[in-house]
Amino acid sequence: MEFRPCIDIHNGKVKQIVGGSLSDEGESAKENFVSEGGSAEYARLYRKHSLKGGHVILLNSMDSAYYEASKRLVLEALKAWPGGLMAGGGIDDRNAGEYLDAGASHVIATSFVFNHGEISMERLKRLVEAAGKDRICLDLSCRKRDGKYYVVTDRWQKYTSQEVNEDILLRLSEYCSEFLVHAVDVEGKQAGIAEDLVAILLKSPCPVTYAGGVGSLEDVRKLKEAGRDRIHVTVGSALEIFGGSIPLEDLLRLVRGDICIQ
Repeated sequence: MEFRPCIDIHNGKVKQIVGGSLSDEGESAKENFVSEGGSAEYARLYRKHSLKGGHVILLNSMDSAYYEASKRLVLEALKAWPGGLMAGGGIDDRNAGEYLDAGASHVIATSFVFNHGEISMERLKRLVEAAGKDRICLDLSCRKRDGKYYVVTDRWQKYTSQEVNEDILLRLSEYCSEFLVHAVDVEGKQAGIAEDLVAILLKSPCPVTYAGGVGSLEDVRKLKEAGRDRIHVTVGSALEIFGGSIPLEDLLRLVRGDICIQ
């Protein structure tokens, strides 16, 4: 297991939100934390701890009045930790190169690939041509419906027809080097991880970062155990740096195996 840090940007500010609350209407979201600092401040902190593979996500749509301000913070974070962060939010074959050139290690894509609720292989292949398979992370963030997890797009507001299962993990692994999966129903709620989703993610042939529901070091320990130390973790609202109670240093020690939580 590795800790993969995050920087979520919404309406021109670094925030931690309840994932399922995002709405393009009124540019609204239920906020857990709004930073007084900028994105570069967090990027430099992650660089200090040599934390690679994290993600900086632009949560506004391209037609939002806040889009350019949010994009500027993404670019500032990439500049502060070149090669240390993945960039996501509105990524397609036309702008992937811009973010890679700005310092992103990978680009993260969802909505572009899942067109009208279905996987567009034509778009996926175009993205691979633009960025290269080894620099693509596919975001399979999902919500539960009728007992199954389905990929959601457009800032987690729209269900696709694609179930998150072993088949899709195997199929899409041919076009990317990693997966990022937010359990949207528990994202930002600090109420525990979705262990049934973690069991599905174990079937991935390439690295997976899980996000959603972590509220304590005990939750990280459960993920470490349920994911057999193979599933990476993102923690947002529960961290002290985002107004929570978990010290970053304690989290890193647990992930490395330096401390045990019983």
